[in-house]
Amino acid sequence: MSRAQDARAKAAVPSTKPDGERVIRRRPKNRRAQIASESAAAFGTLGYHGVSMEDIAARLGISSAALYRHYPSKYALFREELLRLSAAAVTAATPPVAAAASAAGDRLATVIEAIVADTIANRPTAALARWEARYLKADDRRIFDERFTTAITAVRMLIGELRPESPRREQTVRAVAIFSVVSSIGDHHAHLPAKALAVVLREAAWSVVRTDLTAAEGIPEEPPVFDVPQAFKHQVVLNKAVELFHERGYPNVSVEDIAAAADLSAASAVYRYYRSKDALLAAAFRRVADRMAAAIAPAVELSESAEEALARLIDLYVAGSFAERELTFVYYAEFGNVSSYERTVLRNIQRLVVAEWAELLVDARPELSPAQARVLVHAGFGLVVGLGRLFGNDQRMCSRAQVVGLMETTLFGRRAAR
Repeated sequence: MSRAQDARAKAAVPSTKPDGERVIRRRPKNRRAQIASESAAAFGTLGYHGVSMEDIAARLGISSAALYRHYPSKYALFREELLRLSAAAVTAATPPVAAAASAAGDRLATVIEAIVADTIANRPTAALARWEARYLKADDRRIFDERFTTAITAVRMLIGELRPESPRREQTVRAVAIFSVVSSIGDHHAHLPAKALAVVLREAAWSVVRTDLTAAEGIPEEPPVFDVPQAFKHQVVLNKAVELFHERGYPNVSVEDIAAAADLSAASAVYRYYRSKDALLAAAFRRVADRMAAAIAPAVELSESAEEALARLIDLYVAGSFAERELTFVYYAEFGNVSSYERTVLRNIQRLVVAEWAELLVDARPELSPAQARVLVHAGFGLVVGLGRLFGNDQRMCSRAQVVGLMETTLFGRRAAR
């Protein structure tokens, strides 16, 4: 008898309770769906490299052998979830056939509502599509990217019907902005009841559609880029590490790789500046967190209103994102790879920053609750990161001034008064 046959026989063998009553144990009919759901939750929390088949089996209370009967590898589970998410995005972005005769605004409203509902339903794994898709194999990544391109194109075409006066480039930027704002809920744990959350996200998405970006058409000068002097070798090492983490993913970069990129003689030379690869990642994240925290007090002191202070902070956040695009991406994509202690410290700083921004936003928009304001602040951050992830620093496709305008609109529901 094979191992699989033996397992099936055991699953059907009746056991006996102390009182003599027989109980027949059978494998659940939906076991495969349970496995897919539990693995998706694990990937959403820990990322692809942070999960093993043993972890998933333990979550389900089954043996690894039982898990392998349904899925041949961890990658198979990962692939299934990401391709499911990409297919769901296409479905959400496609107006129903029954709405074909409806006005463009009504069809766009239906699509925005579907995108919001789908993202809320998949919130535990929404971040996977943003940060972990680079670990898909080439053919799977092509399918994944094509599906999201299809979804973005569908939304872009609806925006074009509603706003035919806007250039196609601008329509694309708005479509990407909608997905970025809505999917930002996968990057944080700010809580609102599902219905209230849907309202906030829908309104933010519509603000992105309606806002006037003509005032942001000018292409600002690129911020100057300075080479880091070799005397500041610790900074060179940090910068090269961030570049590699961005390009390959933190788990796929070794200390030897970092040493070679920084022109160090050996991997041991890295340890003169940082005690570990983990310490390098934490130092990079501290730079982002400290920069954002340090900007708040001066912005408030220099401003006459909460709205003006937030507008200053938006300018600084967008400028910092453009200046350190790779670091901004790595901060979101690799947060789970720092030590638990550093993660706690960084999360505390992040909470304080978001709380300060949210407090200013409530002052500027008293109709918002603190919880709604926090969701919008995170949506603004997600917008900037999402646009940068797709367009980089391409000022002709999406200028820094336009990103500022879209972030203002996400937070205020309109452009900031300047």
